[in-house]
Parts: sequence; C-alpha cells; structure tokens
Amino acid sequence: MQLNELSNIELLKEIAEFLNEETEMEKMLQGALRKLLEGTLFETGWIFFINEKGKQELIAHENLPNALQQNNCRHLQKGGCWCVSRFQNSELDKASNIIECKRIVHSRRSSSKDYNNITHHATVPLQSGQERFGLLNVATPNTIRFSEGELALLESVAFQIGSAIKRILLTKQEQQVALVQERNRLARDLHDSVNQLLFSVTLTARGGIEMTEQQDVKDTFKEIQYLTQEALTEMRALIWQLRPKGLENGIIEGLKGYGDILGLTLNVTVKGVINLPVKIEETLFRIAQEAMNNVRKHSGVLQAELYLTITSTDVLLVIKDEGRGFHMNELNSLRSLGLQSMRDRAYSVSGTVDWVTEWDKGTEILVRLPY
Repeated sequence: MQLNELSNIELLKEIAEFLNEETEMEKMLQGALRKLLEGTLFETGWIFFINEKGKQELIAHENLPNALQQNNCRHLQKGGCWCVSRFQNSELDKASNIIECKRIVHSRRSSSKDYNNITHHATVPLQSGQERFGLLNVATPNTIRFSEGELALLESVAFQIGSAIKRILLTKQEQQVALVQERNRLARDLHDSVNQLLFSVTLTARGGIEMTEQQDVKDTFKEIQYLTQEALTEMRALIWQLRPKGLENGIIEGLKGYGDILGLTLNVTVKGVINLPVKIEETLFRIAQEAMNNVRKHSGVLQAELYLTITSTDVLLVIKDEGRGFHMNELNSLRSLGLQSMRDRAYSVSGTVDWVTEWDKGTEILVRLPY
C-alpha cells in the first residue's frame, strides 16, 4: 500500500489544523479519522475510548464494512480482542500490526453481510504524556500487514489526536472550575442579601405578634412568619445546592446535611465501597437532592429511606417515602416535581431514573448510573 499524492507532512498538517479548530470531542475524532482515510489508502477505521476500569466505548468510526456496521456495530463493541487487552495491560505503546482480530473474525463467521475483504487491522494507542485515552484502529481490504512507514504515520496521527483530546479535557476542566466559582459567588450573594432579608422579616413578624393584642393582626403576623420561614428554608436549600458544604466528606454526609437543612430525616443503607468518579458522584448527589426536595414539598412526610448499592460497574440509588404519592398518568402535569430534570441528569452520564408510586402509597425513585 502506498500513500496517494498528498504527502505525509501535508496530511499531518491538515489533521493538526482540523484538531486545533474543533472543540467537540466526538466531532473532532470523527473528522480526524475521515481526514486520515482520505489522505491515505487506509480504507476504514474506528476509535475506542477505554477508561481506567477497562470499559471501552466505540466513540467514532468511518467507512466500516456492512458486517461490522450491523446491529449498531455490535461485533466491534462486544467480546475481547488482542489490542484492547494489550492496552488494558499497558503492553501497547506504539503502532502495531494485529495478526488476527477476534472481532473481525467473529463478524465474518456470524454475518451474511459483506465484510469488504477486511481481515486484519493496525492499532495505535491514543495518549498524551502518561495519560492514555484509547485506541485508533485502521484497516485495508486484502491487507494483512502494514509497513513501518505506515505504522510511523499512524503514530504521528495518534500523537496529534491524543494532544487534542488532552486539550479538550483541560478546557472542560477550566469550564467546570469557572462554573464552581460562579456557583460560589451566587451562593455568597444569596446568603449575604436575600437570606439575611428573609431572616429579618421573620424576626419582625415575631415582634409584631408580641406587640399586638388584636387576634386578627396576630394571625396575619403568624402567617407572615410561617411563609417567611418556608422561604428561608427554600433559600438555604438553594444555597446548599449551589455550594454543597459537606460533599467533600462524601456523598452520604452531604445528603444527610442537606436533609437537615430541609428538616428531613434520612435513613441510609449502603452496600459496597463508595469510590465513585467525581462526575458520577456529583450527578448522583444532584438527583438525590431533587428527590429529597420532592419528599419535603409534596409527600406530606418528613422521613425517607435511602439505599445506595455500589457494584463493579454501576451505582444504584433508591429513595423511598411513605407519603401521599401520585398517579403515574399525572406525570406530564407534575412539572414542579423536577422529574424530567432528574432524568436529564442521569441521561447525561448514560444512566436511568424510574418511579414507582400510587396515591397514598408513597413514592420510590430508582436511579442507576454506570461508571
């Protein structure tokens, strides 16, 4: 196999320019893979992300034969293979020829679809310094081995992609830091202004009750005091959501602290060791907060059960109350419950949220997040 008229240097320059312009991860990887195939005689390619636990995700692919595309690329996403195993064992540090790919062989044996004479592929790790992100694989029909020059080109492209992935991750980290700083600023502003004003109104109402002998005036002040106290509880909960003190001591302590703010008794049962990625822990915390808000506002009870189960692949959360519940056919009209917000948060990390509820039989919220 020979390169077409576009030289290696020109190809690498084009890919580098594209990577520097693009900031969306999947779009960047898809575009870089397409440019690589357009500038060489490599026919097809695919990219895996592989996390610290060894879980892999097919993040991009281009021009796959029908046998590999069918059923949402099932053959590429299931089962083991040499390149992923070597990557997981830290034994793959450069571009290599794969003698026989189990996934390609399996797709040919189990499918009547055209495999376009793809039998072997080359693989190269995507990394930046000591950080490793996944694999870039390429293949060509009727080709069982790639030259040293072609493997060297793959390593150059992989280096560019790895550097671009690192840049995007750093940008996201900077954005998250900026978001946290803005949340903290809002929390301080709310605490120093609105929160203090509500507290002053509460004290004023209490003084009004003691200063008058007229029952209707007393009742008015009592109503003001009650509503202001409710608003103060809401405000403190909002400040907690913006800046969750206690989360640094773990999600359970954070949720118990939030329950105290709401005046909610939370009975907790935990199975497994809590050692979750930051993104998963924060998502779980926010979903649990929303569920606890619902218990406080809508259930009519001030006690809930929280069950947290951590497995090797998933975290399961159940929050249950014995309150008034609601009919599931009313779900679309219950926007104030924030149920869609919980679903959206779970979906953002490929998780799910479901509900079991009936009138006067309480509500059970079930959350599953993979990690």
